Amino acid sequence: MIGKLYLIPTTLGDTAEPLEVMPLSVKKVIEQIDFYIVENEKSARRFIKKISPKKSQPSLHIMLLDKYAEELETTKYLDVCKEGINVGLLSEAGVPAIADPGASIVKLAHENNIQVVPLVGPSSILMAMMSSGMNGQNFAFNGYIPIDKGERKRVIKDLEKLSKEKNQSQIFIETPYRNEKMFADLKATLAPTTNLCIAADITLPTEYIKTMSIQNWKRHTPDLHKKPAIFIIQK
Repeated sequence: MIGKLYLIPTTLGDTAEPLEVMPLSVKKVIEQIDFYIVENEKSARRFIKKISPKKSQPSLHIMLLDKYAEELETTKYLDVCKEGINVGLLSEAGVPAIADPGASIVKLAHENNIQVVPLVGPSSILMAMMSSGMNGQNFAFNGYIPIDKGERKRVIKDLEKLSKEKNQSQIFIETPYRNEKMFADLKATLAPTTNLCIAADITLPTEYIKTMSIQNWKRHTPDLHKKPAIFIIQK
């Protein structure tokens, strides 16, 4: 029997109790798996211990999937599945393989006829879309917006135009320490009537989710500094 690849979600921040934002099935799977592919060993071990305090930490086999991981090495990460051993792909925050490097491991699993089992958990992208009041029937995730000011302005205008032409909500993210700069650029670039949703610290006690037109946002200044945030626009 071939082992399976479980896609294991994590919390979107440091919450008191992980099971407040994800189902018991995640805990059950973690208690059964000892082989994990993760971005950061320290935070992965901390999450596993938090959700399953009795699980033996020395028994864990951690395989790193970060910018230093060699491609040749990562192609061997699922070899243990041939021995009937299940492997968990653990996201750093939220769900694996969505705005996350884990997609390469999922692709590898399909290429080797290894069953992929996605588990339910918090996705900041979908939760922001759910709570935005914008078009949930037609939306696109665009990842990170360019840093260069000129190019960024062009991309923002292009997304606004695309939103209007296709009636499509446009979702994107930014590095937390550049959130305030992003907010300033959006106010300066978008049309006054374009709607903007900002969803920050989703599922955390400091959660902030608000949708308004740009003309109304110009009268508000939310605290976004170093907070994970999702931005959504719709014309």
